[in-house]
Amino acid sequence: MNAAITVARLGVPCGFLGRVSTDEHGDAIWAHLEASGVDLSVTERGSEPTARAVVTTVPVQSFRFEGENTADTMLSSSDLSPLGDGPHIIHGGTLGIFRGRTADRFAELMASHDGLVSFDPNARPQIIDDVAEWHRYAATWFQRADIIRGSDEDFDWIGMSIEDLLGFAPAIVIRTVGARGAEAYFQDGSVVAVSAKPIEFVDAVGAGDSFCGAVLAQLWERGVSSREALDAVEHDEWREIIEFAVRVSGATCSRSGANPPWASELA
Repeated sequence: MNAAITVARLGVPCGFLGRVSTDEHGDAIWAHLEASGVDLSVTERGSEPTARAVVTTVPVQSFRFEGENTADTMLSSSDLSPLGDGPHIIHGGTLGIFRGRTADRFAELMASHDGLVSFDPNARPQIIDDVAEWHRYAATWFQRADIIRGSDEDFDWIGMSIEDLLGFAPAIVIRTVGARGAEAYFQDGSVVAVSAKPIEFVDAVGAGDSFCGAVLAQLWERGVSSREALDAVEHDEWREIIEFAVRVSGATCSRSGANPPWASELA
């Protein structure tokens, strides 16, 4: 969702495929998507509760995840036809790829989609009860992805090297390295490294999502919507794309929460 919001705020048409609760938390999520300009024609609503991450600080700090039978796990359709013919760029990751009925709908979508696929595993080990099941679903995305992005922490937890990830045959693997910036790895063995400029850091919530959204928005604006076109992107152009994504991610990190910048703020 945060990646979709980033794309929309950057002025690129974007829809969100997912299921949002009709409870008060779901209403807030829905309003947030609408206010950011995300197309909701393929977004479902359901009476199931909203999944929640609950943090308590008294008497000691603790975390619990309330996600049993929640709306995000209950997606009933992966039909993208309301968004038009496309070609569509699909991006996915985090909880939706392995939880409940939603994971199966996404797996079906991967099997039939003929456009570009972007994957950010964005692993959350503290709420992954069945690691083998997570890897089974993630494999569907890795095997289909044209673009793979992950942080150092993601790739370390997954237990895959850059070489392993390139073995799935994506056009590019991007590793974000926090305040240092990002590194892009290609099938020809070359690497493009981009340094991040200093910012007044507040928190990193939504940083990876806004990075991915910025990359995809740049590709769309450059007319890159097929694997053939993606393979033809030169390294110098990739450097420009990643520099922009690092800038967008930095803007998100400079304020509280997952609040990616609008295009007007980057002018």
